[in-house]
Amino acid sequence: MTNVTAGLQVRVASKTVEAIDICSFELVEAHGKPLPSFSAGSHIDVNVAEGLTRQYSLCNDPAESHRYQIAVLRDPATRGGSAGMHDRIQVGDLVTISGPKNHFPLAHEARRSLLLAGGIGVTPILCMAERLAVTGADFEMHYCTRSRDRTAFHDRIAGSRYAPRVQFHFDDGPQAQKFDIAGRLAQPEAGTHLYVCGPKGFIDAVLSTARAAGWPEPQLHYEFFSADVGPSASDESFEVQIASSGRIVVVPKDQTVVQALAAAGIEVQTSCEQGVCGTCITRVLEGEPDHKDLYFTPQEQAANDQFTPCCSRSKSKRLVLDL
Repeated sequence: MTNVTAGLQVRVASKTVEAIDICSFELVEAHGKPLPSFSAGSHIDVNVAEGLTRQYSLCNDPAESHRYQIAVLRDPATRGGSAGMHDRIQVGDLVTISGPKNHFPLAHEARRSLLLAGGIGVTPILCMAERLAVTGADFEMHYCTRSRDRTAFHDRIAGSRYAPRVQFHFDDGPQAQKFDIAGRLAQPEAGTHLYVCGPKGFIDAVLSTARAAGWPEPQLHYEFFSADVGPSASDESFEVQIASSGRIVVVPKDQTVVQALAAAGIEVQTSCEQGVCGTCITRVLEGEPDHKDLYFTPQEQAANDQFTPCCSRSKSKRLVLDL
């Protein structure tokens, strides 16, 4: 059900161990041509195996057109993507990817940028730091990891011209060097935009702290890599109606909207299947969605005019979808 749109053939030019359980991959166009341009915060869809597509952030300088660089953490709870990248994808392999997409862009109006990375969440944050350094913009970066040996791109960052703007924080290090989320975000800063990426717990802690301190929502930017969107005891069956045909499809309590529609012969393009990437976003014309995604802001969810059918459900008996 997953697929890569606008397929682009790339070759794996290098595969490098960057830290414990983290490999980076350098991808070049299969015939040596320039790759489509991208902006800081962009990701690509990677066809890891037949029917298995995953999203990975680009972490090289956006000014580069000869390569894309991604980094992948081997997730112990992998659904096949990270293990496939680590075990199956090798130097010289041809891989199908999508063109770059950006759901996590830099705000050009920002007077200052605060970049917060947790673990593998450094990948889009690193790309942002590279871009901000090139443009001479004002920023600071905090990079939180479990330990020094699990810190991907440590030497690259430490040796960069923007190294004085970066602070590393290790869970196993002295208390004094650990990142004080509450202290750093205690006061909203006019014109400062905050960007955070990493494990869900890290992002949740940053966002809840910032919101409680009064940081304006438009100044908060985030991107989740994964979500826990399994079935819950409160899930019930409901109906979706296809606006273009009037057809009604029943969504059982043990199926997602995407799965129910597929069984009825109606395909919705998906990728992450966790409500993270936004690929499957569908307009809602009537009814009240039960949002389970991590893609929309709270304000966007409250509007109830779109949802992610890969994981979200319905609070009303029926949703009318713009399909």
